[in-house]
Amino acid sequence: MAATATMEPAYRQATGKTRGGTGKWAGAAAVAGGTALIGGHAWLYGNWIVDDAAITFAYARSISEGLGPVVAPGSEAVEGFSNPTWTLLLTVGRLLGLFDRGLLFGVPDYVLFPKLLGLLFCAGILVACHLAAKAVTRYAWLVTLAVGAVLSVIPSFVIWSFSGLENSLFAFLVTCLAVVLFRATLAGTLLTPKVAVWAGVLAALAALTRPDGMIYVGAYGILVLLRIRRNTVWPSVRNVLWSLAAFAVPYGLYVLWRFIEFGRLLPNTAVAKNQQLPEPEDLTRSSDLVGYIGAPFVLVVALVAGIALARQSARRAALVAPMVPLVLAALTYSVLEPDWMEQLRFATPFWALAALTGALVTTEALRDARGRVLVLLALVVAGIPSLALSVGHAREFRGAPTIPTCYIADRFGRVFNSYADILELSEASVLEPDLGGSSLTSRLHIVDMAGLADSKIAEFYRGDRDMPGLRNYVYETVKPTFIHSRGPWGPGTGIARDPRLGTDYYPILRYGDEDLPVGDGDWVRKDAVLDQVHLDAVRAYAADTVPAIDGRQLDWPLRSCGDVLRPGQTEVNLT
Repeated sequence: MAATATMEPAYRQATGKTRGGTGKWAGAAAVAGGTALIGGHAWLYGNWIVDDAAITFAYARSISEGLGPVVAPGSEAVEGFSNPTWTLLLTVGRLLGLFDRGLLFGVPDYVLFPKLLGLLFCAGILVACHLAAKAVTRYAWLVTLAVGAVLSVIPSFVIWSFSGLENSLFAFLVTCLAVVLFRATLAGTLLTPKVAVWAGVLAALAALTRPDGMIYVGAYGILVLLRIRRNTVWPSVRNVLWSLAAFAVPYGLYVLWRFIEFGRLLPNTAVAKNQQLPEPEDLTRSSDLVGYIGAPFVLVVALVAGIALARQSARRAALVAPMVPLVLAALTYSVLEPDWMEQLRFATPFWALAALTGALVTTEALRDARGRVLVLLALVVAGIPSLALSVGHAREFRGAPTIPTCYIADRFGRVFNSYADILELSEASVLEPDLGGSSLTSRLHIVDMAGLADSKIAEFYRGDRDMPGLRNYVYETVKPTFIHSRGPWGPGTGIARDPRLGTDYYPILRYGDEDLPVGDGDWVRKDAVLDQVHLDAVRAYAADTVPAIDGRQLDWPLRSCGDVLRPGQTEVNLT
């Protein structure tokens, strides 16, 4: 209430009007309507949860069971997650019986609970947008609904907000930061400790949701620097220091805990992914964002922003505020190591900030009655090809979704459990590159070929990527009972091309040229096989089961792999 009261004089000064119009119910209806549009798009992707999300699910399970930050019982404590806030939410959900327990409203809760969280944070984004719009127009409900409609037709935003990953929470926090800066700039309260602290805290929460969220600690300082005047130097410096302190306390405490618990200053995932310092040419990757949504629409919105910023008004300075985190989001997307997943996974906060900023500058541009029709017409005409692009992106992803959790839970969890049962192995290990779903269903010790949850393997990916060292570690030290290799992992690591695979292991099932002595597929150590009868039995099971699973990999968005995912399961649903 206090914040609204503070904003009212600024609103009257900026518009010459008192805020009236449609009231709270219209705002609530707009948030609900926009959220429903986003949720309706998400419904197209059914039960799909990306496999990487299940890594966090596994950590949430272990933490809630008192096992500590381990990916599976008996594993070493490794920070194989990079989203502490999201992990905490899933852990709380499990402790409350809402997650990883069974069915929720007839749907497996490992699907429904994270998707409901995604829907909640999408609604939160729209609430934040409504608060921003309410400060400058009596038609805030219409602006809010427009933001919801725009976000609902961007497949990249919808797909990753409902993927089981932390994207929706990340976008929500960054949007809240942009709105805080916008409202404070409009009200003339930017240089106050309260705003500075809120900006720092939100940046800290963003950094604890994704490592690249650290960049947003600079948003407040950059905006202050853009507005600094000779008589505001000391207040500016003082409040920037307040913001940095508000960031440093929570984030610093987590880094201290990380060092004490894991002996690292960076998450193990950052080591395994070998994020390098950006090169100048990396900045060109921001063109991906333009190409995804369509250059004509981006150009029109940029022209509308130019019109809005050219107007002499008290609102012009405030419009710059959300543009600062928007630029930081585009910069972050550009400098991150390219992601193998489809649909621009790292762009989620950019889409939320772009929708917010676009709505605010359009609102300002439409104040000029003379150009109102032209602005609206240009947006509609430019939006048609963008909508066609979005439909194509959605169809493409629905037809070939990024690796689903359920596929991995079956293919590398339940199938390898069955291998071990057929071979009568009470204890066994498996080296494989996909950790998520298998960590929820495998009873075997998983050796993570990608190194996300294995600190020793992660070290081989650091710097110059010591693949010969990795192969020696696997074959001479780890000696896993089973090895699975496929796709880029075989030639990338050389594990499936190493002659020791042929001398130490029997093939269970092969991909590609079976005449080669080694190659991609499923392999078992020779000393783990009792006799030829057991080997023939496990090969017969693989020949019957694996092709059926692989052949239906793309069907998973509309399927379920069981009410619960538990270690030791072997039953695979092939219907």
